[in-house]
Amino acid sequence: MEIRVPPLPESVTDATVAAWHKKPGEAVRRDEKLVDLETDKVVLEVPAPTDGTLKEIKHPQGDTVTSGEVLTVLEPGEVAVQAPTEKPPTGAPQVPPPLTPAKPEAEAQPPALSPSVRRLLTEHGLDAGQIPATGKGGRLTREDVLAYLERHKATAPAPPTGERSEQRVPMTRIRARIAQRLLEVQRNTAMLTTFNEVDLLKVMQIRKRHGEAFQKKHGVKLGFMSFFVKASVEALKAFPIVNASIDGEDIVYHGYFDIGIAVSTDRGLVVPILRDADRLGFADIEKQIDEFARKAREGSLALEDLQGGTFTITNGGIFGSLLSTPLLNPPQSAILGMHAIKERPVAVDGEVVIRPMMYLALTYDHRLIDGREAVLFLRTVKEILEAPERLFLGI
Repeated sequence: MEIRVPPLPESVTDATVAAWHKKPGEAVRRDEKLVDLETDKVVLEVPAPTDGTLKEIKHPQGDTVTSGEVLTVLEPGEVAVQAPTEKPPTGAPQVPPPLTPAKPEAEAQPPALSPSVRRLLTEHGLDAGQIPATGKGGRLTREDVLAYLERHKATAPAPPTGERSEQRVPMTRIRARIAQRLLEVQRNTAMLTTFNEVDLLKVMQIRKRHGEAFQKKHGVKLGFMSFFVKASVEALKAFPIVNASIDGEDIVYHGYFDIGIAVSTDRGLVVPILRDADRLGFADIEKQIDEFARKAREGSLALEDLQGGTFTITNGGIFGSLLSTPLLNPPQSAILGMHAIKERPVAVDGEVVIRPMMYLALTYDHRLIDGREAVLFLRTVKEILEAPERLFLGI
């Protein structure tokens, strides 16, 4: 039975064989992962369609493959399983079984590994069996691998004095695609950034006053991002050109609000999309963002999670960034940058007070959006966040 590259998502022409999880001659079970294929957007997992034995690998790790190419050959057949223990005759004394050494891997399969754990093991040349697992049911977690790497990093011998070492590794497909898109956006757009600052006192008061009840009812924390998504949607409604995009010599006005949320992963930045964000409540937004973050950590984001989007929000503040100029996420025409919240002295009604302040940055394509619209859009976001009751009053 030939196992082929599955149909690749639209706009993806090829993939790279990232990691094989089985070797020729090894037994495999139905739905067990055979190989990971990395595209420039997501990692695809190819499972075994039936029980059998892997006979031949056509494309080793690192090969570039296209949709329909033969990856490996599988010989269908039964896979040996451990025979059940015979029950003693009725009335026979119950004798506990003797202690025996751990069974070989072929007889006792360990819990399945998540894609992010497999990638870490592959990248660092580690054996899962040498790392203590603390997850549920003996499952090896990403945190287990990182802790193991940190311990061995701390105990690794220092290089000899004067030694100058370097390591050359190929870019991952995702990192290479990010680099390509960043160069394209700088060449093909007229990017300009405008700044403002926002007083988040009232947002923080709402979170403090209602956060516990919100989490108890909805099972998710009330974060800052839902406020920024809501404020951005209202500003996009007021200035639809910021939600538009350029297609050739046409302007495409989008009658929907699909908001991209930038998420950092160990393989690069990804931007999953909140579909129809104008129809989502605060709890829906927070739950979807939590789910995106979990999928990003595990490497299980699907291409459908990343496609489309009319506007993006990125939060450099979680890493401590005070101010930055975010780059556009084409074909979108604008991106909002959030930053760290810092207590600063500001003038309010003629008096100097200490307030939790955040700098906001809006990068936009000046070919489409004039400075007036950009400044007013950002000011609208600021005004809504400084008076968040407007979100509930529709004003």
